[in-house]
Amino acid sequence: MHINPARMKYFTAFLLVTAFCSPAMAQQDPLYAQYINNPILLNPAYAGLNDNFNANVTYRNQWGGFEGNPVTYNANAHVSLVDNKVGAGLMFTTDKIGVTTNTELQAAFSYKLKLDDSKTFSFGMQGGFVNYRDNVLDGRIKPADAGDPPFTQNENITKPNLGAGVILKSDKFLLGASVPRLLSTKISVSSSGSVQDFELYKQHFYFFGSYVFFLNENIRLKPSALVRAVGGSPVSVDLNFNFNFNEKITAGIFTRNFATYGIQLQAKLGNNIRLGYIFELPTGNSVGARFLTHEVLLGTTVPVFDYHDRSISTF
Repeated sequence: MHINPARMKYFTAFLLVTAFCSPAMAQQDPLYAQYINNPILLNPAYAGLNDNFNANVTYRNQWGGFEGNPVTYNANAHVSLVDNKVGAGLMFTTDKIGVTTNTELQAAFSYKLKLDDSKTFSFGMQGGFVNYRDNVLDGRIKPADAGDPPFTQNENITKPNLGAGVILKSDKFLLGASVPRLLSTKISVSSSGSVQDFELYKQHFYFFGSYVFFLNENIRLKPSALVRAVGGSPVSVDLNFNFNFNEKITAGIFTRNFATYGIQLQAKLGNNIRLGYIFELPTGNSVGARFLTHEVLLGTTVPVFDYHDRSISTF
């Protein structure tokens, strides 16, 4: 696809400043393609849900080569406690887009109800702080409407956060709904003797589901779907189709809104370490095929208490 440089420069400034960096426009949650391998990123009800200790580190470089492209780091750990009746976890995230950096620290707690021998219902809450930092005066990106109040000063604001979610899990399926950040955040900006309010963040709603088909002793098919909804933006849908071989190797494909396509790979290293990789290829309906996305996950799942589950969990 041929991209006109002048149009791309305009598109870059418009997208990264007007859509992402301006306090006048609500910030968006970071994207994660490996949500089904690390659901606590989106839903606090997953804390300790697989009855083990879990730790994960994720790095995502979205649209590489795109000036000011989104770059996200996440580290989280969670564990099942009290005879697998509750879960607790911590999560740290930093998400940089252009001149905007969002940093958050969250603590997650869940309570699990065994519905029968195979089904568990989990309700989770998370709480913490989110720091929003805009460095719009660094001179690298020039807003087209630089006289507007949101573009006349840098911002460094820390706000509290609460989130909630529910998950229904069995050996064959996982269903979840969550609002990781319940509090819509507004800030006040002074300009020319007047004060204007701008919405800094809007609530995001997530719904995901996955089912496992046992094709034979060694091969499983695991399709999954994720729906994101936020006021003022189109609904976004991820569709994933993964095959698992011998409980060691996972490979599959996915699409986001049929505008981005990718491959998903994961390998189990030894008994407890997982290494995952996502490659995304946007199309002309997104930002164009020049700007590739890479996402890497390194995780571990380890039983540390006597009541932890030593079997291999599907989710």
